[in-house]
Amino acid sequence: MKRAVLSELNSERAARRAVVVVTDVVSGEQRLVKAGEIAADPLHQQLGQQVRMGQSGVVEAGGRKLFLNVYAPTARLVMIGAVHIAQTLAPLARSLGYDVVVIDPRTAFAAAERFPGISLLADWPDVVLPPLNIDRYTALVAMTHDPKIDDPALLHAFSKECFYIGALGSRKTHARRLDRFRAQGIGEQALGRIHAPIGLPIGAISPAEIAVSIMAEITASLRLPPRPQ
Repeated sequence: MKRAVLSELNSERAARRAVVVVTDVVSGEQRLVKAGEIAADPLHQQLGQQVRMGQSGVVEAGGRKLFLNVYAPTARLVMIGAVHIAQTLAPLARSLGYDVVVIDPRTAFAAAERFPGISLLADWPDVVLPPLNIDRYTALVAMTHDPKIDDPALLHAFSKECFYIGALGSRKTHARRLDRFRAQGIGEQALGRIHAPIGLPIGAISPAEIAVSIMAEITASLRLPPRPQ
């Protein structure tokens, strides 16, 4: 790999932006495609699919065999609320390769013994979220049912490119949540980004089943192409 390509690759990875190195298998010719350039690239379909899946692979295009070496950031799951569902959701997400952070200012909930091996931040979301640098490889889930804790986290997420925003609660709870945000001037496009009621509709009842439904919805948001509007 040429030094210029390697330098650019390292810069993109340090900034948590996906990048693909395209190599002609026969000639060895290489070029680098940044995430923001994929849509305009002749290989946009193949590049988009490989990046969504986070996998490298060989494709054929124009009579050439090309190796697409994908460098995608590790996905993160930021959970607001160290609740019972979070105790199941956190290790489940870790088993799927996510970096997991649990945020809850209530120290009785955000206790290390309840979340072994999980990064815990026992402070208010509006304090600890900015330094986390939420990005398009971050999923944020609000689960406390307490507007004083959940709402600031969701407001912060609206200003970021995180690929998934979810909030626990019934339809009535979510309707009240939307009314609060509308009163603060939040537009419908931003409000439409919230998955609520959270999780895929699989009839989940127990905390473990709800965690599975949430993680399935997050995975679909990460891996599947966007639906046409």
